Amino acid sequence: MIHTKGIGSRIFDGANYLFLLMITLLTFIPFYYILVASLSPIKQVLTSSIILWPEEFTFDAYKLILSTPAFIRALFFTIYITAAGTVINMLFSTSLAYTLSKKRFRGRRVILMMILFSMLFNGGMIPTFLVVKGMGMIDSIWALLIPGAISAFNLIILKNFFMNIPEALEESARIDGCSNLGVLFRIVLPLSLPALATFTMFYAVGNWNQFFAAIIYENSSKFWTLQVVLRQLVIVGDTTGYGQTVDDLNKAVFPETLKYAAIIIATVPILMVYPFLQKYFTKGVLLGSVKE
Repeated sequence: MIHTKGIGSRIFDGANYLFLLMITLLTFIPFYYILVASLSPIKQVLTSSIILWPEEFTFDAYKLILSTPAFIRALFFTIYITAAGTVINMLFSTSLAYTLSKKRFRGRRVILMMILFSMLFNGGMIPTFLVVKGMGMIDSIWALLIPGAISAFNLIILKNFFMNIPEALEESARIDGCSNLGVLFRIVLPLSLPALATFTMFYAVGNWNQFFAAIIYENSSKFWTLQVVLRQLVIVGDTTGYGQTVDDLNKAVFPETLKYAAIIIATVPILMVYPFLQKYFTKGVLLGSVKE
């Protein structure tokens, strides 16, 4: 028997689609404007005559900003932080989550309660700073990698995901002679690709957007991340060292297109990773949230 939607259901669906379309446009239009403005002639940006497409394309802003040593250093440092930080995040989170997923592990509940407590309460900025300083990590790359090595929320979801894997599979592997590490790498991790891909993306985005830690713990500009340099350009308006253009008119307005180009360069690389992992997101998060 074929069931057709009533008029009320159709109106509701139409209102949902319209609402989602409006939300999509509200998030997409500002980004699209920044992209078009970064590729537009300076005079077109100055006169606000940008509509849907640049009158003529120009890559001057990108050429200038990508030829600036400070920006290039921050870009490559952020890429390094993202790669190294994500590896550390996943190594620590996966190891601890797998251990806590085993009910035979003594002290499991105590550790879980401590982790849950850390989600609700924390010492605050000053005690955290004193801990980082006491460990000698001020003005070092470790201040950006170690303090946030494990996210309590991601850890709990990943632990619940591991608990959904049948114990019989692990027991069969042990009968065949696998050690605990062998079970983890040969059985558990291959079956956990949706969760691993999801949290890899979460951690990668967090590392790419490192800002607060770099401001608090790093005094040297060589440890500045891309977000810190972006703040200097967009909010502070400091374009010193980014060169100038030819005529006086362009000198006055060129920093605007420079800011737009910097925003695009800081956004697009991590944005391009998302489509490759998007199919794992819903499955990875939901499967890890249904078991105590």
